[in-house]
Amino acid sequence: MPAPLPSHLLFGAAYYAEYHWTERTELDLDLMKQAGFTVIRVGESVWSTWEPRDGEFDLDWLQPVLDGAHDRGIAVILGTPTYAVPPWLQVAHPEIAAEITTGHPHPWGARQEVDYSHPAFRHYAERIIRAVVARYADHPAVIGYQVDNEPGMLLPHNRSTFRRFVRRLAATYGDVETLNREWGLTYWSHRIADWSELWTPDGNSLPQYDLAWRRYQADLTTEFIAWQAAIVREYASADQFVTTCIAYPRPALDDRSVTLELDVTAGNPYYAMQDHLDATQELPPVTPWTTSGVSSMFRQADRTFSSKQERFLITETDAQSIGGSAFNLPPYPGQLTQAAFAFVSRGAAMIEYWHWHTLPYGTETYWGGILPHSLEPGRVYRELSEVGAAFGAIGPTLDGFEPDADVALLWSTDSRFAFDFFPPLMDDAGEPAAASYERIFDASYRGVFDAGAQARVIHVAQARDLGAAELAARFPVLIAAGVYVADDGALEFLREYADAGGHLIVGIRTGYGDHEARARIEVAPARLAEPAGVSYEEFSNLQRPVAAVGVGTLEVTPGATAEAWADGLMPTDADTLVTYDHPRFRDFAAVTTRSHGSGRITVVGTLPSPALAADLVRWAVPEPISAGLLQKAALPVSVASGSLPDGRRAWFVFNWGWAPQTVELAVGARDAVTGEELAPGTDLVLAAWATRCFLSSTPDN
Repeated sequence: MPAPLPSHLLFGAAYYAEYHWTERTELDLDLMKQAGFTVIRVGESVWSTWEPRDGEFDLDWLQPVLDGAHDRGIAVILGTPTYAVPPWLQVAHPEIAAEITTGHPHPWGARQEVDYSHPAFRHYAERIIRAVVARYADHPAVIGYQVDNEPGMLLPHNRSTFRRFVRRLAATYGDVETLNREWGLTYWSHRIADWSELWTPDGNSLPQYDLAWRRYQADLTTEFIAWQAAIVREYASADQFVTTCIAYPRPALDDRSVTLELDVTAGNPYYAMQDHLDATQELPPVTPWTTSGVSSMFRQADRTFSSKQERFLITETDAQSIGGSAFNLPPYPGQLTQAAFAFVSRGAAMIEYWHWHTLPYGTETYWGGILPHSLEPGRVYRELSEVGAAFGAIGPTLDGFEPDADVALLWSTDSRFAFDFFPPLMDDAGEPAAASYERIFDASYRGVFDAGAQARVIHVAQARDLGAAELAARFPVLIAAGVYVADDGALEFLREYADAGGHLIVGIRTGYGDHEARARIEVAPARLAEPAGVSYEEFSNLQRPVAAVGVGTLEVTPGATAEAWADGLMPTDADTLVTYDHPRFRDFAAVTTRSHGSGRITVVGTLPSPALAADLVRWAVPEPISAGLLQKAALPVSVASGSLPDGRRAWFVFNWGWAPQTVELAVGARDAVTGEELAPGTDLVLAAWATRCFLSSTPDN
């Protein structure tokens, strides 16, 4: 049975006493205690400190940190240090380096350069894991373990890794003739007569091969994390959890699969701040590892919840600017508070910042911590102290909290892998857009957020495990956009969902590919064309946005557009809701809808602009849950909510901008931090970048 989450919201940071030049552990811990810290993460980044030379262990240096934390009531998450290999091991076993192409090892000098399936690496990794965990497993401060860190960064091409891939294919397909048929290897004379003839991934041009390779690499990551977790559990007590810190964009990662091996999900949502959190502005992402926009920050949290469909931990997130020496965007006052409560509103049970103090050296010199380079508590420390005090006031109130959802969005890791290799969309330079899957998914998520609704992200396998009838009952609206890689059963499941009473919204590329990423030899969208009353034969990239025209019951906002893609939808027995203002594409529908069984199927044949996506969600969800708190609310004000075990609802209200906003409460509520009781009809004045948390006065019906 998985270890339970601790009661109360956990609040803290990653702490590296070993990075200081002078001893200040007691001072740091005192400052943490004063700021309301209840947890720190330690130890995961310094294998060469734990084991400075082969077989020579220094395990006692962390004792004062754990003792001091425990004395102050601060819990500890202990990390295994396997993601950063010490130089002595690099020199002794250069063969463990991950080959980024066949025969070309990743150079040393950073981190995560290793092929973690290599037996030599596993030998040394197991030795240090056992040494560290055995030393501190019984320490009363330790509440859990983080194994490794942000796994799945590379796709190792080492010969041993490739040979294992070939063995896996042989086990999966049985013989080469089956592989030839399933992958279509007659094309371009790729048929093989023996497994030894299969080429390495470096020059591969076939999407079926690449999908198998990506699935395999993700499974290697899952296997590695499961292996570590099993070792740690030999020492962990029943009330200590095991997790890893997930960086969701990693290429060799299936988050659902990884978290099946863990007690709780933990992730690191990084986001750009300042104007990137202004809901009235549109700014592009500034780094590959930070999102831009309020909805994207919420989406990161909902993706983290999706891994296990349970509350989660945030093991790293912004304290200040995160992104290097040329990226310096410290938060506006109030934004750190907003982000903390935004994550809590989507199911976070812990907020832990990266990191406690800003480093004076190293790659991450300008990845800002809670303390600046001066190590003197400043504005960020003061604001986070207020967050810590608020969390302390809330106490155990949010134990058992489950975030609300008006709409479920289907997530397909296989489709993400496929679109990385064979993207359907173009970027601004007219080149294939590698992040096509994320763009398609995020368009739907943005529509949910901008419409004032809330989303639940659910993996395809999780949805099918739940069953069509139960899914329809729990989530009356389901958006399936970009689900390109899908077996027959998955598409039949979508039809069954609508038949059971759900409103299925089908987006672009869903129902076009099969489980091998082959284009289906069926009328599109496959298995859904007949119940949806619409099909298409052709599709086009859109060189520029095309104005969307409402022609049915869906009210289209002026300026709403179709972007990037257009399926030539031809309704046979469906109502057209939206079409195109274009001399050719006006011959097709952009959005259609038709009742099916006890539910409905709506087909969206384009990538909707934020305005059009929000229009679609408002039409599908005319009364979102958020309307239960505020009489009227629109961006830059947003509302998030969730249910508590006693039947009450927790509400979170945000003002994502500089201009003060006034909104009216539709129901009575109690401020979860101050205890103030507010009557229905109360005007709630929200200052710039304000955050409020409320509890419903009575259980919801």
